[in-house]
Amino acid sequence: MTRRFLMVPFLLALAAAPHAAAQAPTPQAAPAKVPFSRLKADFIEAYWRQNPESAVGAGYYKYADRLPIPDAVERRRSFSFASQWLRAFKEVDERALEVPERIDLRLIRGQLEAEHWYANTFKSHQWDPSNYNVAGTFGLLLGTEYAPLETRLRTVAKRLPKVAPYYAAAKANLKGPTLEHTQLAILQNKGALGVFGEGFLKQVDGSQLSAAEKARIKEDAGRAKAAVQDYITHLEGLETKLKASGARSFRIGKDLFEQSFFHSIQADCTAEELYRRALAEKEKLHARMAETARQLWPKYFGAEPMPADRLDLIGRMVEKLSQNHVTAEGFVAEVKRQIPLLESWVREHGLVELDPSKPLVVRETPEYMRGVAGASISAPGPYDPKANTYYNVTPLEGTAAQKESYLREYNEYILQVLNIHEAVPGHYVQLLHANKSPSLVKAIFGNGAMVEGWAVYSERMMLESGYGGNTPEMWLMYSKWNLRVVCNAILDYSVHVQGMTEEQAMKLLVREAFQQDTEAREKWHRAQVTSVQLSSYFAGYAAIYDLREQLKTRQGAAFDLKRFHEQFLGYGSAPVKFIRELMLSKP
Repeated sequence: MTRRFLMVPFLLALAAAPHAAAQAPTPQAAPAKVPFSRLKADFIEAYWRQNPESAVGAGYYKYADRLPIPDAVERRRSFSFASQWLRAFKEVDERALEVPERIDLRLIRGQLEAEHWYANTFKSHQWDPSNYNVAGTFGLLLGTEYAPLETRLRTVAKRLPKVAPYYAAAKANLKGPTLEHTQLAILQNKGALGVFGEGFLKQVDGSQLSAAEKARIKEDAGRAKAAVQDYITHLEGLETKLKASGARSFRIGKDLFEQSFFHSIQADCTAEELYRRALAEKEKLHARMAETARQLWPKYFGAEPMPADRLDLIGRMVEKLSQNHVTAEGFVAEVKRQIPLLESWVREHGLVELDPSKPLVVRETPEYMRGVAGASISAPGPYDPKANTYYNVTPLEGTAAQKESYLREYNEYILQVLNIHEAVPGHYVQLLHANKSPSLVKAIFGNGAMVEGWAVYSERMMLESGYGGNTPEMWLMYSKWNLRVVCNAILDYSVHVQGMTEEQAMKLLVREAFQQDTEAREKWHRAQVTSVQLSSYFAGYAAIYDLREQLKTRQGAAFDLKRFHEQFLGYGSAPVKFIRELMLSKP
């Protein structure tokens, strides 16, 4: 899972926080009189002014001293901004543009249309309290060395007094929240308290700011921390009421799911069509896994009778192989150890270009980011491409049994696939390439399904290249992991559209996807607090794989895998259907 600046509509909807202060500029001249390149540049600058939080995530710090206040006035201002720019771009004659610029135009239009839909139809700012958390941008400003510490602290100083009104607006926005999102918001905002804690105060004390500046920052930080705590207390009160009297369902229903899928996934299929493809793929995986399990059975179980039930057979073999894993204490260290090994394999086998000048830093997941995924990538934006990319790994917590369950899920085989997905040549490598895209639009208005799809595709591509020794054990466990991707889409649709219960979800995940109990329960939680995002993995992967196979058929012996990868990644994080159009337009 990625956490970065990408302006995916789903993530924008969660932010629900347009620009405070002066209104951003809107198009002044008729689009027909303005070159498209100029119109794009003007729009991007206006967009950052309107959305300074997202600008910081992209590495653009011009408006970093502004903390948006998510109240009704600013939502109306944001709506007006999007409406005016959407009208401007709808007047552009798409036929007069080259294919790459045509794709940029569609991306911008799609982004603005999505913002309208999320703000006015989806309305998660009313029912999802986890929308509101100031920690992310404060953490970036304090932890990214884009400027001297004193400059960054003065920027933070201008934002601190706005934390209290930010949370006041958040409380006023909430109308009928779900219990699950309320609980997630409590967890994550408790983590946010640490952003203004001892580490921050040490930064202030160690800076060259004047004594007066230091005192004011500390005083304002105290007020900001109190505002976060007040929001937590407010949510805890809501949680008690929701438990007693009932709450809005976390399920968004078929209509909202299909519309959200359309805006965020941007696929060539509907959500229901993807769901049905996932069901068919699950059956294919079960058949292949059963064949491999039969092959491996004598090696691990000798003369013991083989289970007649296919799922029992696969499950026994998966469980046997899952016993090989690192210790809880050595988990993060093992992740760090594997990264250079993956990089060496990619270079030696000529799979895709790497950039050793852009560091990958493995770290414990910051507390304000926990509660959704156990591993993720936080990548810099195109304006600050030299900044660190962080591989966030959540430390193992809980009882000994819970830790053992987690370690069996991320056993010696699966942990390698996880590192491929998150790091090399998955998210880390793809996002480095995205930052080099000649089209800033394609890098900024990225598509989550393309990003997740590439990471899933890279897993298969690595095993196809021989990584893991082409052993049946590695392929069986990879298939188990790939089954997770497929079942993500099944779970997502089933939960939000078909009303799947927790019991039914656990059967799917444990019985049919062979997941450990801890992993399955975390995935059930994730399905409750997100929607559509779990579908992005399979949607993107299927589209990328289909494109590769189409080009292999079309080019025959001339097909070059590395060239395909480089060309594909060169289009930034655009939706795969747009990249497909660009690649197929080439002779």
